[in-house]
Formats: sequence, structure tokens, C-alpha cells
Amino acid sequence: MLHKRHIQAIKQMVGIENCYDDKAHLVAYCYDATRERYEPDAVVFPRNEQDVSAVLSYCNDQKISIIPRGAGSGFTGGALPVRGGIVLAMERYFNKILEIDEKNLIARVQPGVVNKAFQEAVEARGLFYPPDPASQDYSTLGGNVSENAGGMRAAKYGITKDYVMALRAVLPNGDIIRAGKKTIKDVAGFNVAGILIASEGSLAVITEITLKLIAKPKLTRSAMGVFNDIESAMNAVYKSMASGVTPVAMEFLDNLSIRAVEEKFHKGLPTDAGAILITQVDGDLSEQLDSALSILEQRFKENGCTHFKIAQDEQEAADLWFARRNVSQSITIYGKKKLNEDITVPRSALPELLSRIMELSKQYGFKIPCFGHTGDGNVHVNVMVPDPSDVENLKKGYECIEEIFKVAIALEGTLSGEHGIGLSKAPFMRLAFSEAEMNLFANIKKAFDPNNILNPGKMGLCME
Repeated sequence: MLHKRHIQAIKQMVGIENCYDDKAHLVAYCYDATRERYEPDAVVFPRNEQDVSAVLSYCNDQKISIIPRGAGSGFTGGALPVRGGIVLAMERYFNKILEIDEKNLIARVQPGVVNKAFQEAVEARGLFYPPDPASQDYSTLGGNVSENAGGMRAAKYGITKDYVMALRAVLPNGDIIRAGKKTIKDVAGFNVAGILIASEGSLAVITEITLKLIAKPKLTRSAMGVFNDIESAMNAVYKSMASGVTPVAMEFLDNLSIRAVEEKFHKGLPTDAGAILITQVDGDLSEQLDSALSILEQRFKENGCTHFKIAQDEQEAADLWFARRNVSQSITIYGKKKLNEDITVPRSALPELLSRIMELSKQYGFKIPCFGHTGDGNVHVNVMVPDPSDVENLKKGYECIEEIFKVAIALEGTLSGEHGIGLSKAPFMRLAFSEAEMNLFANIKKAFDPNNILNPGKMGLCME
């Protein structure tokens, strides 16, 4: 429990209307998308960069934990105050688009800007910001940077890190820094911005982001390929990506996912299919898109595609993408507890990965619906536990998840493609990294945050 004198001191810094320790605020900021709950001691809404600096400086001196928070939409507990302390909520005041520079194709934003709102603002100028996480309607750009969020368009356009040019941030001691430049080339000094991306708020508090923009393609076309089995679909993924066509997205749903979406939303999906691939191409000329879809159809059919459907209008395309965007909520028909992970492997390893997951499903007796961004090898794996109150069954579910992680690592993959490590994956970091590598991570953390006040207990970093 934080002493009242600390609450009063912070209220003097930010104003009494921006610092709360009442039960309603503590409960409202105690959870994220994991649904785990850890109450903070206070919630603070900094008004500006100077407030952030003052609060961090004070908390650093007093050894008080600070947990930066955007929308709280993360799936790994990255914004949970697991050791109490202060949640630094950035959404109230840090929510402005500061500049859209059409001459240099960049934008400056505050971290509380919602991803979708930013996309709409730049598209109104004929520009394009591609990273589109499934949470784009509510997740913030600061959270996207902190987790290095991806999305469906990553197959062609990359992920958040590919668009971050510079950051302003406040270090735990209150120092304000700028990392990176608005220039295309910059090799002066260490790549501090690169270190802050995906650091999950454990090294500094981001206060401003400079993002790269590109010209918006004039046309898009979407299509769906139907396959009898997952192996055929996974073979089609990496062979299509090597065909000379780079689709915007290459998304897949397995049979369990297809049936769940269809049961909940009735979108006319083929429930007897082993898997479907949903893809999109873009460009400025209709002929280019026709050619790209023709090549993809050929590659799909060479690898077992039984039906290739091109969306004929915007509504058909919207229905295809609706199915993909809503699969996560649909699969809850299989269990009350969803152990949701986002492993990534090289694309050529996708057939073996999905085959091994099916074996583990039989071995452990859980339904494991899988879907995701196979264009970049990123699969969302969901071990569905019917009754989480059954402690032994839940324990078995986590054992199954650990085995899935081991498979991904053995296939030269990673624990997470876009959700981050946070709290839920922290125990598994040593599966993926050597002792020397973990020590290096810990030393980087100590260099930025020697008192371990920023988001402690995350990413498997032992700082005690």
C-alpha cells in the first residue's frame, strides 16, 4: 500500500483531478485483455511531458513502481500492476496527432492516439499507415510501439518497428530524451529507438512518436481459398509467397475456427473445410491486381485448393475480413478459458508446426483452434480449457502451452510475434534465450532503470 504522503505529493505535481486512489479507479485500471487482475495503488493522468518527468523522478527517488498504460488491450499482462504502484494512464491527455507532414511523408503523434483514428486521418490525405492490429479500433499507438504490434497487412508492409523513425521518451530518473530522427538515414549514435520498441514500458515512458507514412494504394482485391486439410493450406502459404506476388495479407483459419465463426455470425463459411486462406492484393492498376490474383489462384490450386473465390464487391470482401477479425471472440464456444499465444516460425515450417499442434491437441485432450497471419509465419494458438475452475485441467492446459512453445523454438521460431512477453510469457523466456542473452537483457534494463521502477516483473527479467 502506497503511503498517503506519496499520493499527496503526486497530486501537487499533476493536479488533484489527475491523480486518483479511489476504489473505482483502482478497479478500472487493474486488468487488461488477459482478464487477470492486479490493483494499483493509484492512477495518474499526466498532462504533458513535464508531468511525466516529475512523476518518474519522484517515484525513482522513492522506489515506487510505475506502470505505463495505453488502452489496456494487451494479451500478455504487459500493463498489469503486478506489484502495485502507480498506473501512468496516457489516454486522457496524450491523444493528439501533432503533425502530418505530406512533404516528408511522416507524422508526429502522441502515444494515446488510437491506431484506427490515425489511419483514417492520414488516409484522408491520400497517405497510408499500414500496421493494423486486430485491436486497431481501440489500441493506442504508444501501446503498438511498446509491443511492436503487427496485423494482417504485415505480410507485405511489415510491422510497427518498420514505421517508427523517432521517439521522445522520459527515462526513469526523469530525463527527457529523443531517440532517432525524422531523416530517412541516421547512423549517428546507438539505435535507442530500436531498443525502446517492444520494450513493453520497462525502459522508458514514450511521450511522442514520429512515424513513416507511404502513399495509399488506389485499389484492393480480396479472395478466399478453401482447402481440405491444414497441411495443404500451409504449403500453399509459403509457396505462394515465393511466387513473385507479395500479397498484403495471407490469413488462415483452421476448421475449428471456421465452425466457430459460422456458428456465431453465419457468414456462409465452408464448415467442412480443413482450412481457409484469406488473402488481399493491392496496387494502382486493375490489371496488376487481376494478374496477382491469377498467380495466387494457380499456386493455391497446385497445393490442394478446392475452391478459390474472389470477392466481387466491397460487401463480399468485408464479410471475408469480418470472419477473420472476429474469430478470436468466436472460439470461446469451445471453452471458458482461452490460453491464447501467438507463436511465429519461418513460413516453410508452418506445415510441421500445425501438424505438431494437432498431435498435442490429441495428446492433452484440448480443442486448439488456430488462426493467424501465416503470410509472416505468425499463428495464434488457442488452448481451450472448458472449466478453468478445474485446477488440474488448467494446469494441464499450461503444460500444453509450454510444449507448443518448445515446438516453435525447435522450428527456429519465437515465443511471440506481436503480443509481447509481459507477465504471461515471462516464465518461458529461458526456453528461447540462453543465460548469456538473458543477462544481456537484464543489463540493458539496469542501464535504463537501475531501481527497477518501470513495469517490474515483466519479460522474465529478474532484477531483485
